[in-house]
Amino acid sequence: MKPAAFAYDDPRELGHVLDLLAREGEDVKVLAGGQSLVPLLNFRLARPDRLVDLNRVEELAYLRRDGDVLRIGALARHADLERSEEVAAGWPLLAAAVRFVGHVQIRARGTVCGSVAHADPAAELPVALAALDARFHVRSARGSRTLGAEELFLGFLTTTLEPDELLVEIEVPAPPAGSGSAFVEHARTHGDFALGGAAAVVAGREARLALLAAGPVPLRAREAEEVVATRGSFPEAADAAVAALELTGPDADWRRALLRELALRALERAAA
Repeated sequence: MKPAAFAYDDPRELGHVLDLLAREGEDVKVLAGGQSLVPLLNFRLARPDRLVDLNRVEELAYLRRDGDVLRIGALARHADLERSEEVAAGWPLLAAAVRFVGHVQIRARGTVCGSVAHADPAAELPVALAALDARFHVRSARGSRTLGAEELFLGFLTTTLEPDELLVEIEVPAPPAGSGSAFVEHARTHGDFALGGAAAVVAGREARLALLAAGPVPLRAREAEEVVATRGSFPEAADAAVAALELTGPDADWRRALLRELALRALERAAA
């Protein structure tokens, strides 16, 4: 299959991008890495009138430490995250999660912000970012706003981004002092879509836990975190993480058991 016809723009400045989005609205799609968008175009599941290519907007191509914060621009690739010594040292959960993303070719082109904006609940980085309390900076010609994960992700492949808005930066605070982290997932083969996964950050009785492929959005397991804080029991926390999941289908019980085991492993490994 080939995509339906569309107009093409390759602006050099963010202001020009935002003007195009304001003018075209719902009839425009943004291209960064293209690892999700191009297949949708080729199968004609997406048929935009105009495609705006970000790849010449150099001001968005950065991955840098800013004090105790990691800043990820809209054109930072998965491979940038994977190869960064600063990320490995300061945000090891991201370094662990990105290794599960597709294959080398996908990580070379795909962008971190693109993965987040695509909002696939089986994607690794949105779950890891949720566990790290990341904040998502959004711009449009109308202004800017900053969202947490629970404000950004709305449903399966759906976010609260308006048609004229662009996710320009992800801000990731440093994990708590003395914390450990772990990312685990289960897939039929390496690089395939995960059937379940968990990201954990643990510092004593402070824990953060997010689940992958457990619902329509990356799921922060707040009940499990409360169990760790009050009772310090990882098995009980894993039980709490899956107790309220609304899983359907003939494999629902199997998936619940899988997610419980992955949540437990992530918590135990992070604590270790």
